[in-house]
Amino acid sequence: MTTNNNIPAPTLAFKLSSIIALLAGTVAYCIGLYNAEMALNEKGYYFAILFYGLFAAVSVQKSVRDKQDNIEISQVYYLISWISVAIALSLLIIGLYNADLLLSEKGFYGMAYTLSLFSSITIQKNIRDSQLVQKDLSELNSTDNEATTLES
Repeated sequence: MTTNNNIPAPTLAFKLSSIIALLAGTVAYCIGLYNAEMALNEKGYYFAILFYGLFAAVSVQKSVRDKQDNIEISQVYYLISWISVAIALSLLIIGLYNADLLLSEKGFYGMAYTLSLFSSITIQKNIRDSQLVQKDLSELNSTDNEATTLES
């Protein structure tokens, strides 16, 4: 189904696969941290980076979408969102580069992190698209009801 804005509604399969991808990436990352032989403060560092990155990625998606939909956002917030993503990615890369881990472990954390960030952006997009479709449908229904009332 498409709307006046020509944005198709996300399918249930796409919504569910996005949620499953977020859960898979986040849970795998956290299980990896739990099983890792590293100091507790180092585990806390990687855990905080994951959730900082998730928040930053969703914030970027929201600010980009707001701009696209002509919703006013401050330039400062827009820049902070992008800078936050860059900082989160940089902290992960620098941390993994300096970590005393096997290359396969470093790759695992990098891939789980990337999957989590990408799927969080996709979920935010799905939510926004669904809201837009609902808004358009309710406007269409109210227009149809007004036309029916006028014809009577």
